[in-house]
Amino acid sequence: MSDLFGSSAAQTDYDASKIEVLEGLEPVRHRPGMYIGGTDERAYHHLAAEILDNSMDEAVAGHASRIEFHLEAADRLVIKDNGRGIPIDPHPKFPEKSALEVIMSTLHAGGKFSGKAYETSGGLHGVGASVVNALSSSMIVEVARDKQLFRQQFSRGKTFSALESIGAAPNRRGTSISFTPDTEIFGETMRFKPALLFRMARSKAYLFAGVEIRWKCASELLRDNSDIPAEATICYPGGLGDYLNDATKDKAIMISSPFAGRTELEGQKFEWAMTWLGPAEDGFTHSYCNTVPTPNGGTHEAGFRGAITKGLRHYGDLCGQKKASELTADDVLAGTCSMLSVFLRDPQFQGQTKDKLVSMEAQKWTETAIRDRFELWLSAEPDRANWLLEQAIERMEDRKRKRKEKEVARKTATRKLRLPGKLADCSAQDTSATELFLVEGDSAGGSAKSARDRKTQAVLPLRGKILNVASATADKLSANQELSDLSLALGVKGGKDFKLEDLRYGRIIIMTDADVDGAHIAALLMTYFYREMPHLIEAGRLYLAQPPLYRMTQGSKTLYALDDAHKDELLKSGFDGRGKIEISRFKGLGEMPPAQLKETTMSKDSRRLLRVALPLRDAVGADERRGVDSLVNTLMGKKPELRFGYIRDHAEEVMATLDV
Repeated sequence: MSDLFGSSAAQTDYDASKIEVLEGLEPVRHRPGMYIGGTDERAYHHLAAEILDNSMDEAVAGHASRIEFHLEAADRLVIKDNGRGIPIDPHPKFPEKSALEVIMSTLHAGGKFSGKAYETSGGLHGVGASVVNALSSSMIVEVARDKQLFRQQFSRGKTFSALESIGAAPNRRGTSISFTPDTEIFGETMRFKPALLFRMARSKAYLFAGVEIRWKCASELLRDNSDIPAEATICYPGGLGDYLNDATKDKAIMISSPFAGRTELEGQKFEWAMTWLGPAEDGFTHSYCNTVPTPNGGTHEAGFRGAITKGLRHYGDLCGQKKASELTADDVLAGTCSMLSVFLRDPQFQGQTKDKLVSMEAQKWTETAIRDRFELWLSAEPDRANWLLEQAIERMEDRKRKRKEKEVARKTATRKLRLPGKLADCSAQDTSATELFLVEGDSAGGSAKSARDRKTQAVLPLRGKILNVASATADKLSANQELSDLSLALGVKGGKDFKLEDLRYGRIIIMTDADVDGAHIAALLMTYFYREMPHLIEAGRLYLAQPPLYRMTQGSKTLYALDDAHKDELLKSGFDGRGKIEISRFKGLGEMPPAQLKETTMSKDSRRLLRVALPLRDAVGADERRGVDSLVNTLMGKKPELRFGYIRDHAEEVMATLDV
């Protein structure tokens, strides 16, 4: 039995004397991680946040308008407010101690439990100030009340001096707490960083519009912080709106004005500000509850996301956009910068460090407070709202397409993907020397396959006119067999997943009939590459073949004309005028003998190619690139009225080129 349960000697050693009882603030010093999350830099600066939050609670409650935040030499921090001041009269439960001493030296002691002293507050458990005391080698608390100044000193959680009256203070009120974190807990090298403290002060000022925070830092501490002022008065009357403007001043903003506001619901306050950024910008979400930052979000963030998502869905329903009901929060909020601050009664956080709000009712309150105002904001400017809706639907379609591709990839993971059945591939291994001809229909494909160089030239017949990707939805695009075969033959995916290095051919050549229908098919293919694979065009890998429309023969001399104008030119200058000139018009590539197709259109020695080009995505070509975007949207997009307007505006130019 002793082997199973331990030796008798070991059991004898474990008696009542081994049971420790930690009194007062000893548990904090023994296990600081339970109260401030650890002993690293973040936990070190959390001490400052705990004291600053108490002063902010006074400001939010309407009792303080000014907070002084001073970092002195020797790593001493002073936080002073002009609030009511911590009570200094004897505590009813501990009459031998003042209320100040009870608050600073006793866990779970404070004025924020009943809600009588503070309607809303960041402190909840009465442990913040006492924890800072426990983890400080020195702390001095001064209280100005009733025109008198009182002082008491503490060290490592213990009372160092009795509460004493310093004298009259007719022009002063509020609480001042100065402390130095204990090197026994945090080590000899840990120090407050001015940049982090200054950022903390600014964020608090943003969160409560109108409060004034007076920052001051010892000059010798700023040698490596040239961007941090030695003194500054921080005040933001615009609240979160000011914060958002500062945070996004160097970013590309896509809407004219942010969605921002403040409101109250059942005595609780909500403030927000958000905007939408350009596609190349990274967004962010910062949330707070009772001025306490919640970096891990929580129920208030969930309510905010729900308000914005449901609001845009509702707007889409009113506009008749059926796909709006499928939008998710990620579709709607991608690329946004969002600020959210709520003031709640008795909020519940996850842990003493309060990184996440877990009050279940906060989600419903926040969504209710914000959703109606967002819907009003959308209806105020329909153009802006329509743009947001289009962007969200585009992201939704892209998300669904990627999910479908992943499902296909999982299904085909155990078997090798095959190239499209109609593809006649080439044999060369050197990609740079190879070409893929995209031809119109099986008839033209048959002629092209017979006329090609089998080593370097591949042929993919396409069935008639492909899908117009400029006006098609992502669902139609992903379901289109012709485009799927084309992507498979090229060895690349479209959209954001395109990789030029995966392209299986050095050149992609669009080869269609030299008539109006052929030009239309070529335009659809160019639109596809422009929308789905613009980098392929930028790399100079897309070409248009130039098949002839006419064959003209006089005796043993044969010439080919690209179009009517070229035919007339050759009739005047290409022949000697002796003998009849036979003129035949090709009905299409499929009707052209392979030998002639090779000679005129496919042979590298005698053909003509037009390279499709785009202005590069740089500052020089930005305006020109936007012009291409606009033209493609006008001619190939979803709105026929734009095409009609373009035709109407340019009809005279076209007629002037015709002999009518």
